[in-house]
Amino acid sequence: MTPQSVDFSRWYIDTIKKADLMDYTPVRGCIVFKPDGYELWERIQQAMDRRFKETGHRNAYFPMLIPETFFEKEKEHIEGFSPELPWVTEAAGEKLEERLALRPTSETMIGHMYSQWIQSYRDLPVLINQWANVFRWEKRTLPFLRTSEFLWQEGHTAHATEEEAREETLQMLEIYREVIEEELAIPLFVGQKTPSEKFAGAIDTYSVEAMMKDGKSVQAGTSHYMGTNFAKGFEIKYLDKENQLQYVHTTSWGTSTRLIGSMIMVHGDDHGLVLPPRVAPTQVVMIPVGPSKTRDLVVEKMHHLYEQLKASDIRVRMDLRDETPGWKFNEWEMRGVPIRIELGPRDLEQNQAILARRDTGEKLPVSIEQLAAQVKEQLEAIQKDLFQRALQFQSEHMHLQINTLEQLHQHLEISEQENQVPGWVLAGWCGDDECEAKIKQETRFTTRNIPFQSPVEKEVCIHCGQQAKHTVWFARSY
Repeated sequence: MTPQSVDFSRWYIDTIKKADLMDYTPVRGCIVFKPDGYELWERIQQAMDRRFKETGHRNAYFPMLIPETFFEKEKEHIEGFSPELPWVTEAAGEKLEERLALRPTSETMIGHMYSQWIQSYRDLPVLINQWANVFRWEKRTLPFLRTSEFLWQEGHTAHATEEEAREETLQMLEIYREVIEEELAIPLFVGQKTPSEKFAGAIDTYSVEAMMKDGKSVQAGTSHYMGTNFAKGFEIKYLDKENQLQYVHTTSWGTSTRLIGSMIMVHGDDHGLVLPPRVAPTQVVMIPVGPSKTRDLVVEKMHHLYEQLKASDIRVRMDLRDETPGWKFNEWEMRGVPIRIELGPRDLEQNQAILARRDTGEKLPVSIEQLAAQVKEQLEAIQKDLFQRALQFQSEHMHLQINTLEQLHQHLEISEQENQVPGWVLAGWCGDDECEAKIKQETRFTTRNIPFQSPVEKEVCIHCGQQAKHTVWFARSY
């Protein structure tokens, strides 16, 4: 396997292939989610969906095909997605009267339907989420992080007032932060996107951003306040309590399977995956060790312990394949299983098993009677420790003292010479789109977001030296 320090992208591809998470298909940019890869998505789904329902949202499903005229109703939206849209132009051997796009997102279709459903203030709010696939014909692809077809959820809500819609926008952003930090153990930068980086057609876009081990950013989730833009485009009106017609205020928000790629890049090491226990398809793998003549006795005891762990709601597997213990250790280490339990004849004599942690490699002898309790305790410890290590990495690669473009160039030059992670830079920005574009052009650093809580406030723009309107995180991104 390619070490991270040699070629991080190659390490990533090696890791997801060897861990059997996905496979390539004959369709460019489209992958197969193999069972372990898909189960990671299922566990993320469950964590999200539970929170969505707790806040009053319900799931629905809308068509994949969207008429071209729908996009024309909101010009900024179609301009933002036009280069990535795949079109259906023919069906049943006949050319269609109107082209149909494979959905890049569902604002237009949902906007049309909401215009049919919403008539009165009594119909509001509408709180709907959709779990679906979407298509964006990417020129450069990377499994899980950027593919032509990917899986996601997209929430779309309609409200009577701006205040209520803005509260919704930030509430959903907080749900994303909670799931990603607590379930995936990924620390985040939370804030607002700059105007050039906001969602096409939105008034304001907010994001949660994650730092990978190569210092690049992944936009882990976004939440958008759409104002009345889509309501006007699709004539989504309601009669208020004074019997006056008003436009609704809408929101949209989404996360995708790029969270799987983010988790791999944040926690993985040169031996392969390191999975947070709360989403790991397999939390514990049990492997018999010792001479073959004692195998039957060891396996019999292992079956008993396996049932105990299952009864404690621990996701456990036994590896009884005809391979050496060392081969199995490497296999499950590569797959990122949080805990390995070794059991041999000497362990039976001492009434214990050996518990090995994937994240640290630490081995702990545990009494048979305490095995289930100790496994649960260690799973929670691993979950917390993974977050703390990622938070420490994030802290060590946040650069707060860079205030000019010259200093940024010097920082990047030193990072390249010494093969160091360039990380993120907190800098001032005057608010001028041209300054933002020139920073990107010269350094390939883009604005990630304007943090809600900045470690420090910057006074001058990193590019032009004028007074800063915002303190912004800059980084290279996937």
